[in-house]
Amino acid sequence: MSTQGISRDEWPAFFDSFSLRHQGWLVTVEVFGSDIGAQVEARELPLQGITAELKREGENAISIIVGDTQEHHVTHTIAAPTRVILKRTEEGADEAIEIESAARTTLVRFRSAVPTEMVDGIL
Repeated sequence: MSTQGISRDEWPAFFDSFSLRHQGWLVTVEVFGSDIGAQVEARELPLQGITAELKREGENAISIIVGDTQEHHVTHTIAAPTRVILKRTEEGADEAIEIESAARTTLVRFRSAVPTEMVDGIL
């Protein structure tokens, strides 16, 4: 597995592009923290998008939106994120995104990691 840190200034453009490439892919959203242990927020729901809101004043936030119906819709927001890491398989396929904040780490994992050039039969 390889990792790539995404700088804070790049978060909005990175997540816009990432969301377009992976919209509809099944993801699991997990939250880890010393105060809560490991919690699954959403399991194998379609990714609608990830957005980053960077503010000049106040707290930055990253929101993860998953689900395709009202019964299966989850928006998970990370307040004051400090770090974003893209994890890839040895073959170069996006496998997960890790978002850290002071107290917790949120992991967005794909059900199956496929190189984007192979999606929909495109090579």
